[in-house]
Amino acid sequence: MTRQLDEQIAGRFPVGQRLRVLDVGMGQGTQALRLARAGHKVTGLEQDPKMVAAAREALAAEPEGIRSRVRLFEGDGRDTGVHFLPGSFDVVLCHGVLMYVEDPDALVAGLARMLAPGGLLSLLVRNGDALAMRPGLSGDWAGALASFDGSAYTNRLGLDVRADRLDALTGTLAGIGAPLHAWYGVRVFTDLAADDAAVPDDVDVLLAAEERAGRTDPYRAVAALLHLCGVRG
Repeated sequence: MTRQLDEQIAGRFPVGQRLRVLDVGMGQGTQALRLARAGHKVTGLEQDPKMVAAAREALAAEPEGIRSRVRLFEGDGRDTGVHFLPGSFDVVLCHGVLMYVEDPDALVAGLARMLAPGGLLSLLVRNGDALAMRPGLSGDWAGALASFDGSAYTNRLGLDVRADRLDALTGTLAGIGAPLHAWYGVRVFTDLAADDAAVPDDVDVLLAAEERAGRTDPYRAVAALLHLCGVRG
């Protein structure tokens, strides 16, 4: 997914331009710090105090030049309008957040308002059109059958969350003035891998296969996650 995001940024903005980036639901700040190291000015927003503390600790270990380009806030992604003015950012990231939000449309609309004209909105969501894949491939036939009805599922943390469908999000993005520009599949082949699985010797080949599948029909449609990129009109 990192390569996909970099590709979209490179294709939309002049080389060398220092972008204003908002990372909503930044977690421990991995993506925010990566983009700050690339020269961009990054604002991170995270609701979980433990994740904010981890991000601050990671930021403290960076050189001053990078630290000066990063701002970290503790807060809810649905309250971006409280913290920032509309049109304040060139890129807005919201990765792995929508599955925890009961009604995502208001959140996505709020994120789009944060974008300057021509700005890029990057969403990473659970693929509601492929919820039966994980239980089916693991031999849970009852779970696979149940997954065809609705968008609810239990994630690896044991939490009851929800998934999004490509058609529905495409309509949402069009309705808020940030129509879908590109989309990719993420974790096409590796969704069943354990979180603590050892890194294979041929990891470069694995990543290349995942990258190719994430761009290719019909494989990307059955990925565990979808990476959607909308562009503000």
